Amino acid sequence: MPPAESIPLTEQENPRTAQISSLPTEEILRLMNEEDARVPEAVGRVLPDITKAVDGIVARLERAGRLFYIGTGTSGRLGVLDASECPPTFGVSPDLVQAIIAGGYDACYRAVEASEDDEQAGARDLDERGFTKADVLVGIAASGRTPYTIGAVEHAREIGALTIAITCVPESRIAKAAAIPIVPVVGPEVIAGSTRLKAGTAQKLVLNMLSTATMIRLGYVTGNRMTNVQTRNVKLQARAIRILQSEAGLSAEQSQIVLDGARGQLPVALVMSKTARSREDAEQALEESQGVISAAIDSLKLR
Repeated sequence: MPPAESIPLTEQENPRTAQISSLPTEEILRLMNEEDARVPEAVGRVLPDITKAVDGIVARLERAGRLFYIGTGTSGRLGVLDASECPPTFGVSPDLVQAIIAGGYDACYRAVEASEDDEQAGARDLDERGFTKADVLVGIAASGRTPYTIGAVEHAREIGALTIAITCVPESRIAKAAAIPIVPVVGPEVIAGSTRLKAGTAQKLVLNMLSTATMIRLGYVTGNRMTNVQTRNVKLQARAIRILQSEAGLSAEQSQIVLDGARGQLPVALVMSKTARSREDAEQALEESQGVISAAIDSLKLR
């Protein structure tokens, strides 16, 4: 067996859980909970790196760039999850935040692990999406040594794109390949090598921060309200009514009337209610402001 120092942290055995297979259920769960509690602390230690990443992403997206996630296995699935949540949550185009997973989207629900060993495939998949130097690539790899993801990050950096890595192993190859490495060190897993656990949780927390803080900075959140939310079901329609009540000072009945007049589009309803302009004017202003409600309101007030 190779010495522990040559085995990535994510693959090492955890001495605190060495007897977990012989424990009763509640003790198994207690150990898992104790290990999970270490994850937010690890993420907190790399907040300066996450800050640098968000600032870099915002700068690129403000100049018409896009944000891409790429990864394999659990890491790739987490990227797909975060990207898929951006359009309904923030009202942005599906093209703005995209995810690429080794093996294609079929890999989201069944293992296609052999695809992660092809170092050239990641670069090819980026090229197929039309990835350019104006864009941002976030390579997600718990161990930091996944050939597919490393190849994509190296290719992106070579063409001049901003590159970010999320990994749980310091000084790993992907951390060295990216311009901004984010490395929350969570230590060995409860089950050795099962990086869907602590490493996956850390990656999810970092991705939450990257996308959410970026969208806040770009103007797709007002206060702490999801003002660009897409009202696609009853729950979200009710949320839209509450937001209109709070933001525009309307009653529930008035909010429903305005939302109906905006064809169910909350941003349009907010612009209409705050400027007393038509739906057509509000839609045009939002299109010109790339969906930023405050900018659309300001532009209409100047006309």
